[in-house]
Amino acid sequence: MATEGSGTVGKALGVLTLLGEHPHGATAAEIAEEVDYPFSTVYRLLTTLVRTGFAAYDAREKRYQLGLRVYQLGQKVASAHGFEGAALPVLQRLTEVTGESSVLHVRDGDHSLTVHKVDGPQFRTTTDPGDLSPLHTTASGKVLLAFADRATREHLLATLELTPRTEHSITDREELARQVEQIRAQGWAGQSEENDIGMVAVAAPVLSGSNRLIAAVTLAAPKFRADLEDLRRHLAPLQDATAELSVKLPQRP
Repeated sequence: MATEGSGTVGKALGVLTLLGEHPHGATAAEIAEEVDYPFSTVYRLLTTLVRTGFAAYDAREKRYQLGLRVYQLGQKVASAHGFEGAALPVLQRLTEVTGESSVLHVRDGDHSLTVHKVDGPQFRTTTDPGDLSPLHTTASGKVLLAFADRATREHLLATLELTPRTEHSITDREELARQVEQIRAQGWAGQSEENDIGMVAVAAPVLSGSNRLIAAVTLAAPKFRADLEDLRRHLAPLQDATAELSVKLPQRP
């Protein structure tokens, strides 16, 4: 993960990003190995991140993880985009109506970024705010891909790394393109155990009045309780939720 030629700020951001990929923390040695920086450089960067609140250090476990300062900034970003006040009540109502977990996502480059979620009463979803997921293996990702503007969509379809997450993941570029066209026609996407074994999901886009993609909303459930056909029965309340969010969430630039 080395960022050759980057300055101190770039290296610090690289370390901070890596910490986000280790929710249970990592040692300085583990981080140095992954980012391919000298141990002394990583230790100095981590010390600065801890001092400024962007990282936290567990002296007993000798592990570093993201600090509260990152969470605080994330909350400010969510609030600035209208996610905190507008999205949460809509997701809560959607979960109350369907009994399933509801999640709000936006596209972050070639990934689906979890922004907000409301767990179902009987099951906790496998994603949390700030998590990144592949576009080709998730219902949200397929929606964010399918309803991106044409130039972005074509670029992603040509360049996405179709790394499988499970044996059910799409690895064929032509098949992904076919599914994208189907999703655009029907207005929603589904996946069954393509991203996580034992999980199914459906997602629909949040579109502006001019059909510009704003976000995606997912309903997710464990397969032991619901299959894809069961979740499809919740498409009406799901699309009601996305329609409500389309007028409440500001458009992203």
